[in-house]
Amino acid sequence: MIINNHIVDLFQVQQGLLGNYSELQFDTCGIQDSPGQTSIVIVLVLDTWGQPATTDKVWTVVAHNNTELMKVKGSTLQRPYTMRFNYSASTEQLSTLVTKSEHCQQEVVYRCRKSRLFNTWDGTPLSWWVDRSGERRTYWGGFLPGVQQCSCSLDENCIDMNYFCNCDADRESWANDTGILSYKDHLPVSEITIGDTNRTGSEAAYRIGPLHCYGDRFFWNAASFYQESSYLHFPTLQAELSTDISFYFKTTAPTGIFLENLGIRDFIRVELSSPSTVTFSFDVGNGPVVLAAKSHVPLNDKQWHYVRAERNVKEASLQVDQLPLRYAEAPADGHRRLQLNSQLFVGGTASRQHGFLGCIRALSTNGLTLDLEERAKMTPGVSAGCPGHCSGHSSLCSNRGRCIERNSGYACDCTHSAYGGPHCKKEVSMSFETGSSVVYTFQEPFSVMRNGSAQSSPTSHAQSSRFRENVALSFRTTQIPAMLLAVTTFYQEYMAIILAHNGSLQIWYRLNREWRPDVFIPTPENLADGQLHWVRVHREGRDVYAQIDKDINQKYSLSSEVELNTIRSLTLGKVTGNFGMEEEVMQAGSKGFVGCLSSVQFNNVVPLKAALLNRGSSLVSIRGRMFESNCGASADVTTSHSLSGELYFYIPNLKMKKKIRKLIGKLKSPHLGCQ
Repeated sequence: MIINNHIVDLFQVQQGLLGNYSELQFDTCGIQDSPGQTSIVIVLVLDTWGQPATTDKVWTVVAHNNTELMKVKGSTLQRPYTMRFNYSASTEQLSTLVTKSEHCQQEVVYRCRKSRLFNTWDGTPLSWWVDRSGERRTYWGGFLPGVQQCSCSLDENCIDMNYFCNCDADRESWANDTGILSYKDHLPVSEITIGDTNRTGSEAAYRIGPLHCYGDRFFWNAASFYQESSYLHFPTLQAELSTDISFYFKTTAPTGIFLENLGIRDFIRVELSSPSTVTFSFDVGNGPVVLAAKSHVPLNDKQWHYVRAERNVKEASLQVDQLPLRYAEAPADGHRRLQLNSQLFVGGTASRQHGFLGCIRALSTNGLTLDLEERAKMTPGVSAGCPGHCSGHSSLCSNRGRCIERNSGYACDCTHSAYGGPHCKKEVSMSFETGSSVVYTFQEPFSVMRNGSAQSSPTSHAQSSRFRENVALSFRTTQIPAMLLAVTTFYQEYMAIILAHNGSLQIWYRLNREWRPDVFIPTPENLADGQLHWVRVHREGRDVYAQIDKDINQKYSLSSEVELNTIRSLTLGKVTGNFGMEEEVMQAGSKGFVGCLSSVQFNNVVPLKAALLNRGSSLVSIRGRMFESNCGASADVTTSHSLSGELYFYIPNLKMKKKIRKLIGKLKSPHLGCQ
């Protein structure tokens, strides 16, 4: 891989060893060969224009030749101003991107001074834009096609409600009609025409933003096969000289045919021939050719497995998951054309024997994804979608995230996770400045309001921490002493994690105000070294387990087995108040914390996420200056690289592809968005 004429190791980027990148995802799932070609050039342009740093979606951004604000004067309907936009992708590529994406949008900014969009008297358009098919469009965001209105009309906030656009009020002061176009069939905008800036004092300014798309509506396009005699059928596979087929499958059946297409004598077939073997077979008139990929573990394990089969006049290959590529050269002499005439059968055969039982999704032939769900809706024994995504052996949602089934795919509920993002893997980090703090206040226990008895039943929050605490956090600082986390009760009991004057991490427990506190020091090393460290503390009754980074694991015993009664608050950073703390803890609390705290969790409470998402909540208070950041990333923050430019992959032939696919196979991991 080459970026700006420099070779870059993608593995180092993936592992966070090279550079410091935010919201960057390499997706190799969609890398496909062009049918009949022996070389491939893939160009990826990286752009984060206009996207917030905290978005959970991975956007594809396609820029064009003019995204700046442009001023227009002197145009009339007879001699209009016209600008055509040239995108950094071909028309065919743009059409494919928009069709496959879940959602696409494009911002249109139009500012005006005595410059109308529509004629006030008869509604004739004075300005318009052209869609990707070359058709004129006169809606300006927020409305479906055919409605000559602007976003302000939908929001009912036009400056003059007698008009459907702000600019049509024809005022001498500047007005604004900005909208988001999101009707995919019309995107992207290919041209804009402006025709009313020739009157005295008339002027306009416009900007057409880049095309933004996210999601792959075909990636989870799936069908479930319940009867061996059932199948889906599609038009004949165009595979005379070359073809490529890819899909995912999940099953518990020992055998079954994934797809088959027949000719008079020729055929092509992909099947699960045994619980651990996938075979790709075809005959172009020289006798059957069979490629078999055998796994050392069963493939009918109710997990998703990836299959890719290719064939051209020179060679054929079969790839299953990350197993070694199976490869065969075509004979030097003999037939070369694969002649098929039947329909393409998916999930079975014309004989209705040896059908497949299970799920198939993201089936692509020659770069085009087949709509399995739509065809399944009208086929007995087959249903659209595939249930059971969350019941597999592998964890789809990390860091205590909860998997939620959906008709097409799944979603992760990260409510009780200290992490965010689609799979609960994204660090939630905040940079603290001097004197700042986050205080999470637990609801006052009912027993305290009633009679103040420590023996009464506390609230559910306190019940969840009886005799047990689970604490996790990451930090980066150079300040000592420092308060990382303090949990206090209504009875001057507390738990605290601090950095002492020498930089060592200390865990303090005071479970009874009449007793001396327990103090544990997992490591004497100075952790205020500006590096990222992570801490895990788990208490079960009298036993306390502490883990610092990857190599420090300690077990301690408390002087007594007592619960943290009626928890009052959790504080990150500066502590105001005594709460019965010892002098060394109070010194750390008064100094607070300056640096980065990341992915903090105390039992089911995630205070950093609560501070970011519930700023108006009475349970969370923020004091001082702090801001969200990516300071919890494991990469060295002193390293910075710019990823602007193009990425080129050149694959001269299928033999070379074997080596490249080993690389791509390693990259097909959950970290890179592949399932």
